[in-house]
Amino acid sequence: MTRRRVSILFAVAAFLCAGVLSYLADSSPDGLEAATARGCAVAEVDGSTTGECPASEAADHPWDTGPLAGYTVAGHTGATGVAGVLGVAATAVVATILFRLLVRRRGASGNPPGPQP
Repeated sequence: MTRRRVSILFAVAAFLCAGVLSYLADSSPDGLEAATARGCAVAEVDGSTTGECPASEAADHPWDTGPLAGYTVAGHTGATGVAGVLGVAATAVVATILFRLLVRRRGASGNPPGPQP
């Protein structure tokens, strides 16, 4: 099988997983989030977390209001698959750009691109 076919199969699998399997994701906290919240108390007034737990010092992420925040598209919770596909596409674009820059730099430095003996 050629590299191109493998790349295409990998891309199809990634998009299928992001677009289809993301709807099966559970909306409840994952294990890490649940473990860090043990021992916490949530204040009813402002929703802040207090108590003796790692999550008591947690803060909102700067991108928490971004277009794909919370695995949604602009806050629409039914668009989980679309958010997954957009995330995979954005990651593929950034990775492709970075890899091409690395290969170009390596070729310009006198080392031929590709595997070295």
